[in-house]
Amino acid sequence: MNKVFVNGTFDLLHTGHLDLLKFAKSLGSHLHVALDTDRRIRAKKGLDRPVNNELVRYRIMSDIKYVDSVSLFDSDDDLIDTVKNYEPNVMVVGSDWIGKPIIGSQYSKSVVYFDRVNNESTTATIERYVNRRFMRR
Repeated sequence: MNKVFVNGTFDLLHTGHLDLLKFAKSLGSHLHVALDTDRRIRAKKGLDRPVNNELVRYRIMSDIKYVDSVSLFDSDDDLIDTVKNYEPNVMVVGSDWIGKPIIGSQYSKSVVYFDRVNNESTTATIERYVNRRFMRR
């Protein structure tokens, strides 16, 4: 089995996420997605995140046709253990991580970077929404 690994927040899903997952799945026969826990996201992105809690994000991710399995991780050590135990042939990360350390990559046979085509981001989506709400008042 050719195993592929992706990790991230995957809070408010957008087409960039789907493009990433579709690309990752095209590289192997089994795609595992590891999701940051709510606690980890709050620590990294602030108390107003995530928008969707980990149970909602887990359920949505589990129902995406490209995804074969899903797990949660709460720390860098948890992520390293998840990658180590899964033993991926390929770890897929966004091109925004080029030149940065990839946690757990030492346990993957290769790392492939995914180029964002339309530069979508959850943070930008939230900011657009908030700005529209305040502009209407």
